[in-house]
Amino acid sequence: MGNLSPRDSVNAVLDASAKSARLYGHGLGMIASENIISPNVKRAINSDLHGRYAEGLPGKRYYQGCDDFDTIEDIGINLAKKVFQANFANIQSTSGTVSNIGALKALAKPGDAITAVSTADGGHISHARMGAVGLRDLNVSTYPWDEDRMEPDVDASCALIREVKPRITLVGQSVFLFPTPLKELADAAHEVGSTVMYDGAHVLGLIAGGVFQDPLREGADIMTGSSHKTFPGPQGGFLLSSSEDASFHRRLNNAMFPGVCSSYHLHHVAGKVVALAEFEAFGQAYASDIVRNAKAFAESLAAEGFDVLAESRGYTASHQVLTRHGETDSGAGAIAARKLEDAGIITNMNMLPGDTKAMSPSGLRLGVQELTRVGMGVNEMAEVASLYARVLLKQEAPEQVRHDVQHLKSDFQHVQYCFDSESIPAYEGM
Repeated sequence: MGNLSPRDSVNAVLDASAKSARLYGHGLGMIASENIISPNVKRAINSDLHGRYAEGLPGKRYYQGCDDFDTIEDIGINLAKKVFQANFANIQSTSGTVSNIGALKALAKPGDAITAVSTADGGHISHARMGAVGLRDLNVSTYPWDEDRMEPDVDASCALIREVKPRITLVGQSVFLFPTPLKELADAAHEVGSTVMYDGAHVLGLIAGGVFQDPLREGADIMTGSSHKTFPGPQGGFLLSSSEDASFHRRLNNAMFPGVCSSYHLHHVAGKVVALAEFEAFGQAYASDIVRNAKAFAESLAAEGFDVLAESRGYTASHQVLTRHGETDSGAGAIAARKLEDAGIITNMNMLPGDTKAMSPSGLRLGVQELTRVGMGVNEMAEVASLYARVLLKQEAPEQVRHDVQHLKSDFQHVQYCFDSESIPAYEGM
């Protein structure tokens, strides 16, 4: 593909984009960090705003021509405060990781101590030396982990916090089945003068929908997150706080701009604001249905004979389900993911407890938020589990299963839990 003409390059990109839409339109998108956007969010993203700038805050811009965008951002800030019950909201971040970088900049100096969940236990890469924590040159200590409960060991983690006295006590994960024992950890953190930061990227929609936990009431001083996972907006991020301190608010705003953002993708912010408004109207039902579907899917997988993690706790309280497909570090998760993709089921391999090699893990991390978004319910979750079993347990040819995957998906082609749901298909070209 390296010798394409300019026109052929354009055509190749557009063709690949269309193929990707058809892959998901005909298939089952089950990557836990993905979602699709509503028709009105698409309209906002495709607006003239995509090429504009608006550095600063509403009414305090470094550019002219921002009056209309000021209206948009003002509405968005107020909606975010309402939806997340926050005293402070910044909606400028371009991703959850950027939100984390901004928060770390606001809260800590290079060389400061921080505690976080290890990536081996499901922590996000931005919480590690290889990511945002390292970029800020913070010294990270990771929590002892309770593999049975899939959460930090409460007593041992509180002891670690009291010993290390971190500048930031960071909680939240990328593999996120159950609420964090936040109150206990926050109490220990506040005893030693630590700021509690909750990364809710994966579960932000469940938090806003009132079905997971309430970090800003359970001890978190700030909460970061993505706007495009269980919160069903465009790619972007949030920075939220329970603090009433105006000087602290200024620190957080300054950490976003000029700290980590110049232009902050105005079209995505506009889409984010539309998503906030639609979430206020439909989000509670959507969040409840996500968790209901995840539980049903996990139970159906277990009934089919899969090794589903956290059986003793009911498998999951979020949108995620974890399955183990072989011995630790065996690469069985990667093999399973490839077979499922051949059948039109899009998943991602993932490290599970005991795994040490990110590229050859034993497990899969599965999410039901996109299938829920297009209207699937608990009955469909059982059907999806049976499709998994046909590919991975009964060893049917993936191409044969793919036909039935397409048949199932054909009835679910419009985004639900939004306004004007039937106006635009969920997937381009379908």
